[in-house]
Amino acid sequence: MRILITAGPTREPLDPVRFLSNYSTGEMGFALARRALARGHEVLLVLGPVEGQPPVGAEVFGVETACEMRDAVLEFLPDVDAICCSAAVADYRPATCSRRKLKRGETDTIELVENPDVAAELGRYRGSKPFAIFALETEEGVAHAREKLVRKNADLCVVNSAEAIGAEEAEFVLVGRNVSTRELGRLTKDDLADRLYDELGL
Repeated sequence: MRILITAGPTREPLDPVRFLSNYSTGEMGFALARRALARGHEVLLVLGPVEGQPPVGAEVFGVETACEMRDAVLEFLPDVDAICCSAAVADYRPATCSRRKLKRGETDTIELVENPDVAAELGRYRGSKPFAIFALETEEGVAHAREKLVRKNADLCVVNSAEAIGAEEAEFVLVGRNVSTRELGRLTKDDLADRLYDELGL
């Protein structure tokens, strides 16, 4: 099978030298790619800007912004068999991007506009393709995950917390439409990827 994986952050430019982003390292997506390749699948990795190196054997398509990621995944969607969205896509972007570096005192506020919901758009057009998403939450993780499952039309949602960013292992909870909520305990990201693929039948 050919699996589409999104990973890493997005960067939303404010001026030529500044941007809005987050702490995502892309390591969860790399683990998903590694384990998919180990299972004999092909991997198409849509990757935001990260410092780490993706697994050898993955087909990598680099993007910067949320809009670029949305355009890429919708273009690739017809040619893949399953989808795992682990990217930390920025919810908002600056309404305008200055062509020159903004100086101190030139602006007191930054107007933001909403970015496309990449996972929700994939859910809208995926058909019957297996589809997993991730939710990094700081409170009421399971409740938020269940809401996201419905809104994004996904099969499974992995809940983690900020401690997972850059960590070798973390606590994960698996929430699905057709399975009960499962506390997976403390796992490496590779082990979590294997559990996820088992649940998806991949």
